[in-house]
Amino acid sequence: MGTLLKPKHTDLPAPRMPDPDHADCRGVASVLSRVGDKWSVFVIMMLSDGPKRFNELKRMINGISQRMLTLTLRGLERDGLVTRTIFPTIPPRVDYELTDLGRGLQEPVKALGEWAIEHLEQIASARIRFDERNDS
Repeated sequence: MGTLLKPKHTDLPAPRMPDPDHADCRGVASVLSRVGDKWSVFVIMMLSDGPKRFNELKRMINGISQRMLTLTLRGLERDGLVTRTIFPTIPPRVDYELTDLGRGLQEPVKALGEWAIEHLEQIASARIRFDERNDS
C-alpha cells in the first residue's frame, strides 16, 4: 500500500493583482483617520483664526484631556498640518498654528462641521428610532 502524496486541486486561480485605481487606499486611509478624528477636527477649527497656545486650545475644546490634546497636536504636526513655535521666554511660550497645508483643510472641515450642526436633530431622531427597533 502506498501513500497518496500526489497533489490534487492544482488548478488554482492566479492571485489577483491589486487594482491600480485603489493602490493608495492605505495611505489615504491613514490621512483620513487623522483629519477625520474628532479632536483633530476641533483643533483645526480652533486654529483657523490664527495661532493659539496649548492652554488656550485646551480651554476652547470642551472635554479634551491634556494628554489627548498633546497627542492630537503631535499627530497634526507630524502630518504637516500644524507648526509648533517655541519662543525663548521664561517660561517658554509655545504657539500652534496651521500650515498652508492645514489651512487648505479648513474649508472641508468647516463644511463638515456645519453639516453636522445642520443635521444634528435628524441624526438624533434616526438613532432613537434605530435603538427602539433593536432593543426589543
